[in-house]
Amino acid sequence: MFGKRIPLFKIFGFRVNVDTTWFILAILITWTLAEEYFPSHLIGHMDLSRPAYWGMGIVGAFGLFASIVFHEFFHSLVARYYGLPMKGITLFIFGGVAEMAEEPDNPKTEFLMAIAGPISSIVLGTGFYFVFLAVGYGPVKAVLHYLFFINLFLAGLNMLPAFPLDGGRVLRSILWSIKKDLLWATKIASRMGSGFGIFLIIMGLYFFISRQFFPGVWFALIGMFIRDASRMSYKRLLRRQAMNNEEIRYFMHSEPLE
Repeated sequence: MFGKRIPLFKIFGFRVNVDTTWFILAILITWTLAEEYFPSHLIGHMDLSRPAYWGMGIVGAFGLFASIVFHEFFHSLVARYYGLPMKGITLFIFGGVAEMAEEPDNPKTEFLMAIAGPISSIVLGTGFYFVFLAVGYGPVKAVLHYLFFINLFLAGLNMLPAFPLDGGRVLRSILWSIKKDLLWATKIASRMGSGFGIFLIIMGLYFFISRQFFPGVWFALIGMFIRDASRMSYKRLLRRQAMNNEEIRYFMHSEPLE
C-alpha cells in the first residue's frame, strides 16, 4: 500500500506521516481545484487571475488534507481510549489511514472507532459552513464552501458499507455483535467491499469509454484499491486465527536450510 514515508509532525502522541505517493494526489487535487472547480463555480460572480485561482487551489488542497488528518485523528483517539496501539496516521495517494497495530477485540470498540471518523468530518464540515455564512462573497467564501462540501462528502463516502471503509467496519461490528463470529462478519463485509470495488472499476471503464480519462482512471484505481484491501483484510484475519494460541516454534524449521 505504501512507499517511502516522510514524518511530518506529532499531535497528541500520534505521528503524522506522508507517503511519497501522496504528492501525486496533492498535485492532482490542486490542479483540479485551480483549473476546473473554482473557475467553474465562480463564473459570472467575479473575474480572478490565474494565480489567484492557483492560490485558492493550494489553500483548498491544504484544507482537504488537514480535514483528512482530522478525520483519522479521531479514529486514533477512540482506538487509544480503548487500549488499541496505534502506529500513526499516514497520508497516501488514496487519502489517509489511521494505522492500527492490532484489530479491535470486540464489536463495540470497532463500531465506536469506525463511526468517530465520519462524525468528526460532519462536525468539521458544519464548522466550515458557519464560517462560510459569516464571510462576505469572495475567494475565501468559495474555499470555505468547498471545505464544507468536501467534509460532508468524505463522511458520506466513508460510511458506504464497503470494508475496509468506515461504513464497512460499522457493518462488520454489527454483524459481529449479532452472530458473535468475527470471521463470518469479516467475510460478509469483505465481499461487500470487493463488490463495491468492482462497481467503481466498471464506472471507471464507463468514464474512460466516454472519453473522460481523468475520472475514469481515478475511479478504476480507487476501485482496485478497495477490492484488494477488502480481500487482504479477510485473508489477514484467516491467517491470524489459523495461528491463534500456537507457539512460534510450531511454524519454524528446527534446522536452518543450507
